[in-house]
Amino acid sequence: MGQIEWAMWANEQALASGLTKGAPCGPLVSGLFLNCSFSAAGVLICLLEYPRGKRSKGSTMERCGQKYMTRVVKLFGPLTRNYYIRAFLHLGLSVPAGFLLATILGTACLVIASGIYLLAAIRGEQWTPIEPKPKERPQVGGTIKQPPSNPPPRPPAEARKKPGEEAAAAAGAPTGGPQENPVPVTDEVV
Repeated sequence: MGQIEWAMWANEQALASGLTKGAPCGPLVSGLFLNCSFSAAGVLICLLEYPRGKRSKGSTMERCGQKYMTRVVKLFGPLTRNYYIRAFLHLGLSVPAGFLLATILGTACLVIASGIYLLAAIRGEQWTPIEPKPKERPQVGGTIKQPPSNPPPRPPAEARKKPGEEAAAAAGAPTGGPQENPVPVTDEVV
């Protein structure tokens, strides 16, 4: 049985947390919610967690537009790659948001994500970016095995003479292929 990659679970959980914490920013625009610091934390979490990390085995589905955010996350180096730092960052962001009812769901998700990231860090996992694979160009010599030896139109495969049969036909030995007509056929048009 394979080993579970905990960071993938933590990434999804933290992204859901960032989305629910960033949701109160909508009422801010209408003037109903005056403290947008929790929403800014939700946006920060979404920006950090949007790019998925590469799995150690198998393939990883890249999110739409992830390659642009991957560059930003790679820019911060060990601050964003290390799961210990992510675990304590998420735990620190969840404490002040736990006292506000509008962000309690995001806070619960963030605490769970923090615990999963801590478990992933203890198991030795680390965030690695999904790099695009270079496209391999097909080599011309590798795709063509043997060029045709006789020009078109070619007879069917079973009617063709094999190279060993040509030498036998020159020696006068009968071949197993089609027989030649001894009487020349001419087409006379009147």
